[in-house]
Amino acid sequence: MPLRLTELFNNVAFTGPDTLGNGRLNVWGNSLPIGTLPTGRIRVSGVEFDVAAPDGVVPDNVRCTGQLVHLPDGTAADWLHLLVTSERRCEETVHLHYASGAVDPEWIRVSDFWPATGHFGEVLAARSAGMHYPHHIQPDLGGQVWSVRVPAVRREPLRSVRLPDNAALHLFALTVEGVR
Repeated sequence: MPLRLTELFNNVAFTGPDTLGNGRLNVWGNSLPIGTLPTGRIRVSGVEFDVAAPDGVVPDNVRCTGQLVHLPDGTAADWLHLLVTSERRCEETVHLHYASGAVDPEWIRVSDFWPATGHFGEVLAARSAGMHYPHHIQPDLGGQVWSVRVPAVRREPLRSVRLPDNAALHLFALTVEGVR
């Protein structure tokens, strides 16, 4: 079940040549070119995601600062699939809130967005042909978006997910998969 996250978007990660100064993937104002990540209903490694269409002005991702993502009532979940990028290698905890009131911490591990092989076995969702800076485009240095998954191990409905408090981590899409 792909979720819509647009109401939580608080950051611009994708820019065009006329909006370079709006990028905020890191403290240097880097961004990825619009079109790096396909938009609409996409499939990455067999998982469907809903990806918002960026314009370089309106926020297009969740810069993780501990937000609570509410899920529809009765959501059965075995896996959370996330399309993410990180300005550096990231090992953080998400907190899964269940219907019973139980809260489980689970690891989310994301490799750096700079060009390299994934460190944690993530699936490459997208790679850009260049990197945007506030005042120029560097065509020979790409950035990456990863597909990662987080287990939901309790056999009860999941109510919400607390994202990590790490502004280096950027969430573009979230899909809940129940396989029970």
